[in-house]
Amino acid sequence: MPVRKKKNGNGNGNGNGTVSRAMKKKPPINLEHLRTITPLTDHQQDVFNAFADGKNLVLHGAAGTGKTFISLYLALQAVLEPSSPYQRVYIVRSLVPTREIGFLPGDEEDKSNLYQTPYKNMVRYMFNMPDEGAFKVLYENLRNQGSIDFWSTSFLRGITLDRAIIIVDEFSNLNFHELDSIVTRVGQDSRIIFSGDYMQSDLVKQQERSGVLDFMKITQSMDAFSCTEFDISDIVRSGFIREYLITKINMGFD
Repeated sequence: MPVRKKKNGNGNGNGNGTVSRAMKKKPPINLEHLRTITPLTDHQQDVFNAFADGKNLVLHGAAGTGKTFISLYLALQAVLEPSSPYQRVYIVRSLVPTREIGFLPGDEEDKSNLYQTPYKNMVRYMFNMPDEGAFKVLYENLRNQGSIDFWSTSFLRGITLDRAIIIVDEFSNLNFHELDSIVTRVGQDSRIIFSGDYMQSDLVKQQERSGVLDFMKITQSMDAFSCTEFDISDIVRSGFIREYLITKINMGFD
């Protein structure tokens, strides 16, 4: 006669990961563990104010000023608010300088996974979790419930992004046609944030680089957008990294 194995107290047949399983059974991730992050510079404060006023955003300028970080924080905070009209954050970027993502192995998800690490590290700082294991569960739940999603510009054609906050990171690496196409993907109850540094563009053709400037001129002329330029006084990186960035800019190196 077969002997039935005795289950332990958590009812899953093994004694590992009790805390993780408990977290996985919780309701969808909300603002419970999100840290309160405040602006560190005047220009960061301008961005917080513009976002609170319902504006779409263009953040451009010096590296190390926290443009992407505050964009992601404000977007996540809005998406995780229970009464928010927004359901998810879309992070959009050109995944390789040549835009030839089709030559990389795997599907869209496999390819975008290669470029998610910087954003995952930002999210780790935004949430107050007791250890790496707890954060891993939280991040997986954020992804599984659709709060954060990653898209390449190569996969956006024909898609409308509704009830979302769209972050276009490193937008200065996109030409005018790509930027124009992304704007037309913004759907019902959605907002868009562009973050980048024109001086660090990977575009080599002058026509493409001027196209980025033309796009910025359009957004600067629209009431729906708030454009903020960051300079060396906004660099929030510490130690020699800050010194290096400031020295590089002052010496005229891109």
